[in-house]
Parts: sequence; structure tokens; C-alpha cells
Amino acid sequence: MKRNVKFAVKRLFATVMVCVVFSVALVGCSAPAETDKASGTTPTTAPVKPVVPSTELADALAERNVPELLSREEMLDVMQREVYGYMPAPPEEITFTEKRNVVSDYCAGKAFLNKVTANCVVNGKEFSFPFYVAVPNDGEVHPFFVHINFRSNETDRYQPTEELIDNGFAVLSFNYKDITSDDTDFTNGLAGVLFEDGKREADDPGKIAMWAWAAQRVMDYAETIDYYLDLDCAIVCGHSRLGKTALLAAATDERFDFAYSNDSGCSGAAITRGKSGEDVARVCGLASQWFCENFFNYIGAEDTMPFDQHYLVASIAPRKVLIGSAVEDYYSDPLSEQLCCLAASPAFENGFSGSTIAKAGDEFFEGDIAYHLRAGKHYFSREDWHKLMKYVKMHYDF
Repeated sequence: MKRNVKFAVKRLFATVMVCVVFSVALVGCSAPAETDKASGTTPTTAPVKPVVPSTELADALAERNVPELLSREEMLDVMQREVYGYMPAPPEEITFTEKRNVVSDYCAGKAFLNKVTANCVVNGKEFSFPFYVAVPNDGEVHPFFVHINFRSNETDRYQPTEELIDNGFAVLSFNYKDITSDDTDFTNGLAGVLFEDGKREADDPGKIAMWAWAAQRVMDYAETIDYYLDLDCAIVCGHSRLGKTALLAAATDERFDFAYSNDSGCSGAAITRGKSGEDVARVCGLASQWFCENFFNYIGAEDTMPFDQHYLVASIAPRKVLIGSAVEDYYSDPLSEQLCCLAASPAFENGFSGSTIAKAGDEFFEGDIAYHLRAGKHYFSREDWHKLMKYVKMHYDF
């Protein structure tokens, strides 16, 4: 009973935050061209440019008082229990239906494009979702991306497929909303299979965990076509909320050799303590469905968290992680994302190589945990993709 009362108070606070955010928007702040519904946590209020300290990176991290790293098992447990909810179990059964060559002469004949449906049995019930598979048409085995995307397009403003093909990569992509809706309705899609009445316990999965589960099912399919795909170079990637998702997918599935998080910010690749821009109250107010209910306990109480986001990144070690930021993505807070790399560094065999606070154009690619900062705003750009491909090529010989 006490837990229910406590949760109700926290949920009320989150609701109040939503009202505050949208009230400010109505007073005179116009929404950006691509809003939260389309691209990520892009709030309607004007962001405040953070003050970048004139100190070394290590000094800036010391001021945040982040918890020390634990074992991988302990960090995964606390991040699932307190932030995302425990990952849904793998399906009891899974099969795949293929529609081959759905676009003739795809990428000018340089690749083939198949549309695949994953047919799952979860909790004794059927659940299915589609995804696209684009592979260079040269008979070789290729490294590949599992891209968690905002749309179903096989070529998309966030996915320059032909450029990926030209660089020797395959790409498997799906629309996150084909898994479950991005709202507080827990009765549709995978959420409806997991929770018949739409009600969750405090540590049950939020929507981010469900989207990460789907990325792992796409990886199940990849294992069935190892004559096309190099299973030693599987890269899961995403932007904004789906950057958070990519990190969780990789942290909980060791089959992913690389993870890339682009502009994922609060509850993604950014240290929460001392963060500018978006905080726990704002992200829960805008999208409480992404998280488990336990996360609401930290609204306005970030300093009491027995974790921070470096736990999620460090859980991917000893595999490789690249974090991408944009200078004008003030809500995500690039400095806090770079600090997360440094805080997670001890978990990796080859730690973070950056010692100075990044400027636009900087990249720190030598280690197993890496970072780049580009000019511009909250977007998954061609520049980001080229940085990602560069990092993979530096660390994997294919």
C-alpha cells in the first residue's frame, strides 16, 4: 500500500511536469521542425545552451560524484530494475517469413532487399513484426547494422542505405512502432501480449526494453543467414530514444559486437547527475512509457540514484561502444555524454582516449569506448553514419 501511495505521488509530479512543459510552449515557444513524435526527445521549450567548464575532462567528471562501477551482472540488474524494467524473455518460438527482392535492381543492382516478418510466440500468444534486410549483392559476407528506426522506410532520412552498401555494410532495419506504440497504452503490440490488462509491476519493462527485445529478434534472424552476414561484426544502432534502446539491446545481448548511440541524452548515454537540459522529471513527464515505474522514484532526486548511465555503457564491455553527440543538442547535453564515456572507461580493455572536452569535429576513436562530436542539431545525419563506419573499420578487419 505504501509503495502504491509513493508511486501515485511520483506519477502526479510527472503529470505536473507535462503540464508545465506544454504551458510554456503555448505561451510563445514554437515546436521545432521535427518534434518529439518524429525524431526523439525534442521538447517544445527553447533549450538553454550549457556552460562548458574550462577544465580537463577528468576534473569535470569528478564534480558529478558518479557511483563506482560494479560487476557487469550487478550493473545490468540495477539498470533494469530501476530504469528500463527487466527485459522480456526470448520468445518460446520464432520463425521467419521472407519476401525476397521486394525492389528490383535495388541500389542500382548493387544490393538485394528482402522484407522479413518475425513470427513469435510470447506467453503462448502470437506476435509478429516486419523488418527490411538490405545486403550487398556481391556474394561476400558482410558486417551489418541492426538499425532501430523511426519509420519503416528501407531508405530513410536517418538511413542512407546505398552509402552503407557502397561501404561494404548490410543493414537490417525496423520501425519501432511496429513493436508497440510510443505512448502510455500498454495493451497493443508486444505490450499487449506481455500485459493483457495494460498494468505493470514496478520493475516490468517499459517501451524501450520492448524495442530492444525486437532488435534482438532481428539478430536471431541474422544468425540464420550467416552466409551473407558476418556474425562477428554485428552493430546495433539508433538515434535519440532509439539510441537509448540500442545501448540496452547491446548491454543485454552479447551477440552485438558494437553499439552506437546517437544523441541519446538523459537515460541514454549522458551522465544524469549535474546534467543540463533534459532531466529525469522532464523525460518522465514527456515519455513515462519508456521506463519501468521504479524510475519515477528519482524525479527530482537524481543524486540518490544508486547508479548512473555509465553503468549501462560499461555493461557492454568488453565489446565496443561509440557515442555520438551534436554541439547544438542542448537537451541531450554533449558534455554529459562525453563524461559518460570517461566514467565507463575502466570497464573496457582499451579505455576512453579523450582527456579534453570535445569541440565540434573532435573524435576519440582509439579505445573500445569512443566518442565523436559534430556541429549541428538533434539528428541522425550522414556525418554520424560515416563516423560510425570509420570507427568500425578502425576496430574490425573485414
